Amino acid sequence: MAPIDGLDPSPGERADALAVTALLNCLTREVARPVDGAWLLPATGRVLRARAGRFPSGPELRTPDGWRPLPLAELVAVTADELRAATGAGNDGLAAEIVHSRDVTAALLAARRAATPPADPFLRSEQALVAGHRYHPAPKARGGRGPEDWLPYAPEAHARFRLPLYGVPAELLVEEGDAGALDRLGPPPPDGLRLLPAHPWQVELLGVPLRRLGETAAVAWPTSSVRTVYLPEADLFCKFSLDVRITNDVRRLWLHDLRWLGVVDDLLAAAFDDLPGHAPRPAVLRDRGYRSAALDGDGGEALAVIPRDGFGGHLRPGLTPLLAAGISEGFPGNPLDGLDEDAALLWWGRYLEHVVPPVLHAYLRHGVVLECHLQNVLVGVDERGGPAQALFRDHEGVKIVAERHPGLSGTPVVSAAYGWERLVYCLVVNNLTEIAGAVAERHPGLRAELWARARTVFASCAKDHDDPEELRALLSDACVPAKTNLLLRWVGADGAAMRTVPVPNPLRLFTP
Repeated sequence: MAPIDGLDPSPGERADALAVTALLNCLTREVARPVDGAWLLPATGRVLRARAGRFPSGPELRTPDGWRPLPLAELVAVTADELRAATGAGNDGLAAEIVHSRDVTAALLAARRAATPPADPFLRSEQALVAGHRYHPAPKARGGRGPEDWLPYAPEAHARFRLPLYGVPAELLVEEGDAGALDRLGPPPPDGLRLLPAHPWQVELLGVPLRRLGETAAVAWPTSSVRTVYLPEADLFCKFSLDVRITNDVRRLWLHDLRWLGVVDDLLAAAFDDLPGHAPRPAVLRDRGYRSAALDGDGGEALAVIPRDGFGGHLRPGLTPLLAAGISEGFPGNPLDGLDEDAALLWWGRYLEHVVPPVLHAYLRHGVVLECHLQNVLVGVDERGGPAQALFRDHEGVKIVAERHPGLSGTPVVSAAYGWERLVYCLVVNNLTEIAGAVAERHPGLRAELWARARTVFASCAKDHDDPEELRALLSDACVPAKTNLLLRWVGADGAAMRTVPVPNPLRLFTP
């Protein structure tokens, strides 16, 4: 598979193609209806077709004179017309956001050509996502800002930097849980102050009226989410507030989520203790608390930082962690590269065995909904590249099933129906479908067998949990839910909103 940043085509041409693919994915998933090998946009009556494949391309519009190619600008206009007619609402900003995302991608591709990738395969996997979310209309938007603002902090351009350190006086300190790992990032501060690292982009955006104490000796590498960095020398992740819209949300650490970190951490600490004996046990990179400074009545949101466990004590000896999203997208050192069909099937089977059972167990036994999408799942691979451990991260997206935890109420507490819908989307649609797609892209003849083996793993989990109704339905329903990122952005929904459309269920479609 050719690298995304190869010498031909140009960065601009490649950025156009990536933007077109993302928008086509959204249209065909959320809005259009298949008809005679093409796609009908029902509200406007227009008909599109495109080159099929994992990443559709080359859209054309049917006209009285035949099929006419649709460049990105026209595809955006056709999309806006359809959404306006379908919803009765307008959104003048989304078209600009899509174009901005395309321009960001072009700048990233150009910068990536001149950048030196990290030697660490984990960091290469984290910094591989030049295309971003393949089912989002503006996956690389950076808040409308120019490259001079964001390029120094862009993981896709192999950025790395040191973190500025500040001293927080006691009267401004906001801290909950265990944030003590942050104290390892610098020398002890002067008496009366606590050490607070900050993301340098957030410092530029907001300014920090605190005493600056220097910067970290350890280098921070931005990970796929942009606002979370990894410091290998300290073996510590830091997740920051960042007042920039990236995909569906401004990436600030909101107080209504921060206040739940301890509860979620406690639930996750126990979620896998009673896994069936034959199921491999995963690890959780824990978010144990947060630290911040209260400025201008914000309660500590703007400068909040969550220290997240590194790999020490979690990753099994001899394994190399890799980001699932990087494996899906591709990067130098991807363990899927070079596998023959038999080895690819073995790799997929091991991936399923490590990822699927603990996710289902956490929901069915503990009422905990892991946000197990591609950017929140790491896989520890052995010396041959085979999956040997799953590692889950990011407490912020975890949901708690109300029926299983009647004493809890608040932002992350959801109904069982909503929790299951979210879990199926994250696990089946976002994660497994894309990993299977990456395998099938290399071995097209394996597609049916990949999902037959996935079905076997899900059926085994059903037996382990007394054949629950949810899993019976998942293995028999014609459709599964997929998140509607295009429609959510069009109507200006809250970044945490979840609306879905039905898409074909691969677990049912490929029954042997």
